[in-house]
Amino acid sequence: MSAGGTFGIVGSGYRAQLLVSVAQRAAERLTLVGAAVHRPESVEDVGRRWGVPVYLSPEELFRKARPDFVLTCVPRTVNPAVVTSLVDLGAHVLTETPPALDLVGMRSLWDAVGARKLVQVAEQYHLYPGHFARHEVVRRGLLGRPTSVQVSSTHGYHAVSLMRRFLDGAFGPVAVSASVYKAPLVDPLTRKGWSDDDTEKEAHTTLASLDFGESASGFYDFTDNQWHNQLRHRRIVVRASRGEVTDDSVVRLAGPHTVLRSPLVRSQLGYDLNMDGFDTEHISFEGEVVWRNEFLGARLMDDELADAAIMAATAAWARDEGPAPYPLAEGCQDHLVSLAIDEAASTGKRVVTGLEAWAK
Repeated sequence: MSAGGTFGIVGSGYRAQLLVSVAQRAAERLTLVGAAVHRPESVEDVGRRWGVPVYLSPEELFRKARPDFVLTCVPRTVNPAVVTSLVDLGAHVLTETPPALDLVGMRSLWDAVGARKLVQVAEQYHLYPGHFARHEVVRRGLLGRPTSVQVSSTHGYHAVSLMRRFLDGAFGPVAVSASVYKAPLVDPLTRKGWSDDDTEKEAHTTLASLDFGESASGFYDFTDNQWHNQLRHRRIVVRASRGEVTDDSVVRLAGPHTVLRSPLVRSQLGYDLNMDGFDTEHISFEGEVVWRNEFLGARLMDDELADAAIMAATAAWARDEGPAPYPLAEGCQDHLVSLAIDEAASTGKRVVTGLEAWAK
C-alpha cells in the first residue's frame, strides 16, 4: 500500500463534492490541499465546506498548493482548456470522464497534451470490486481468451471501458450497429432518492452490437436511468474460449472431463455477530482472494471504493511510485466508441470508428 498523496480540485459541483467526500474518508491515502472555482462568490462557501484554500484559477491553485495531481471536475465543454493550462505548467492531471465533448474536442486535446503523458482519466468502473474480481479471473487465464462482453448496467463510455478492459484494451476500428426501443417502465428512484411516483412512463432502451475485430465483440444494453432504477437488473457477461463469467458466477473447463461452476464470494463485514463494522473485506474465487479492500475501515460503497482507488493510483503515478492508472488515450478511445453508439442509435446506420492519433 502506497503512502498518502495530495491533490487539488477544479470545480465544486456534484461530482467534485462526491470525490472530496471520498477523499476525506480515505484521509490516510488522500489529502485535498486546495480548490479552484470560477465564481468569486463561491470562494468562501467552498473554503468553509472543504477546509482548504480556494483560488480563482486552476493555474493559481497549482502554483500555490503544489499538489501531486490536480483533479478537474468541470463541464466537458471547458475541460480541455483547463487540462491544457495545467499541463502547460507541468501539472499531473486527473480529468473527469469524458475528457472532451466530442471527437473534435478530443483530437484537439490530444494534440495539445497527449505527447507529454501527464493526464489520466478518472474512469472508475473497472475498479468496482465486482468488476475488478471478474477481470482478475480473466487476467489469470482461467477462462482462456476473452472474446465477448455484454454490459447492461451503466451508460456510454463507462460501459465501453468495461468491454475494452476485458478484451485487452483494443484501440483499433470498431464497427457499431444500434437501435433504440421504447417501452413503459416505472421509475421510482433517481439520484435524489425515492420519487413516490409509480406511474408507468415511456423509457428508452439502447441496444448496440460492437465488433472490435479479431473475434472480439461487445453487446451494449442500457435503459434510461438504469444507474438508479432498481427495477432493472445489472448484468455483465464475459465470454471466453474456455468458459465465461456471468455476474458473480463462473463456469470453466478445468481439465479433462471437468467443468467447474464456482461463485465469486464477497466477504461482507458487519452481519450478525461480526463486530468489525459494516464494510466489504474482499472477494474470493475458489479459495483465493481476487480483490481486497485497500480502504478497509473507511466504510465506502462500491462506487466510492473505485473512486478512491483511481485517485490513490493517480497520486502514486504522479510521484513515480506506480504505473499510469488510466491514461488519456484510454479515456479518449472509450468516448470515441461511445459517440459511435450514439450516432448509430440516432441514425440507424452502421458506424465504424477510425484509427485515431492516441491509438498510436
